[in-house]
Amino acid sequence: MVHAQDKAPLKVAIAGLVHGHAEGFLSAAVKRTDIQIVGVQEPDRALFDRYAKNYGLDAKLYHADLEEMITATKPQAVLAYTSTYDHRKVVEAAAKHSLAVMMEKPLATTAEDAHAIAKVATAANIPVLVNYFITWQPSNRGAYDLVHEGAIGDVRRVVVHSGHGGPKEIGVGPEFLGWLTDPKLNGGGALYDFGCYGADLMTWLMNGERPLTVTAVTLQIKPDVYPKVDDDATIVLTYPKAEAVLQASWNWPFGMQDMQVYGKTGTVFTVGGNELEVRRAGEKAPKTEKAPPIPAPEDDELGYLRAVVLDGVKPSGLSSLENNVVVAEIMDAARESAKSGKTIKMR
Repeated sequence: MVHAQDKAPLKVAIAGLVHGHAEGFLSAAVKRTDIQIVGVQEPDRALFDRYAKNYGLDAKLYHADLEEMITATKPQAVLAYTSTYDHRKVVEAAAKHSLAVMMEKPLATTAEDAHAIAKVATAANIPVLVNYFITWQPSNRGAYDLVHEGAIGDVRRVVVHSGHGGPKEIGVGPEFLGWLTDPKLNGGGALYDFGCYGADLMTWLMNGERPLTVTAVTLQIKPDVYPKVDDDATIVLTYPKAEAVLQASWNWPFGMQDMQVYGKTGTVFTVGGNELEVRRAGEKAPKTEKAPPIPAPEDDELGYLRAVVLDGVKPSGLSSLENNVVVAEIMDAARESAKSGKTIKMR
């Protein structure tokens, strides 16, 4: 049997370092033998030098220009740690070389960019993955499986909480904070930063179905801290026989990420990353269950990327391009709803 660690490594190039999640990737990647970083593109050399020092990166990996890096290093995939606004540019560059792309959530700041990304990805026949940490949590997969096994009946209502005390309050780096609080580069504030989690989960649960309507309300509770963007948002999605309430915030006393699914005959709530609280028809109280582990290679982003690029696994679920184009449409409509004060019809 050939194990993953015995295979040739997947050669990846990094586009940008302004996204703070690059730290999580590098801390994992430098310890793995199945992933090889062949280049890092970042216009800010001082930022690269900081990462190089922290994670032991060779100075020879540095490139200032994306196209030059791709041509020089010949990677098999490009990982985007840019602002969300720059995702389209990264995919367009990678598509010229028929390279897979994985970026941090969300896919795009506008539905227009999301459709452009999908168009170029289809034309170049390249996979595009969107990385959400919730994708790799057994609790979310467990809840999804229970729903699709019919354990709680048809979905009627979903409530998702996503947020923390705010990017500045939790101490993100200045390069990350700079674009997170820019409405052009991030798409909004908490609305985009955290609203996309719930939109992704609901679209997944609904098998890619677009909502009928999108209604959103945003607040600026801390205009002195975040003068250009919202810091709290609520999004309501309606479907023919279901509804979702997505709560996103930079104002909570601690980090929260959970999902509550109310079915026709029962409920399932996620508890952390590994447990479920389930109440089925006829039961007087919910029971806490350990969510089954997610089988490899779908249990972590790097293993999954490798399987997609090298083994031809077709992307699906929370990280798929199809799911995330719908997410981009929802988020675009939510922003318009919050701005206009009106409900936006999606179909």
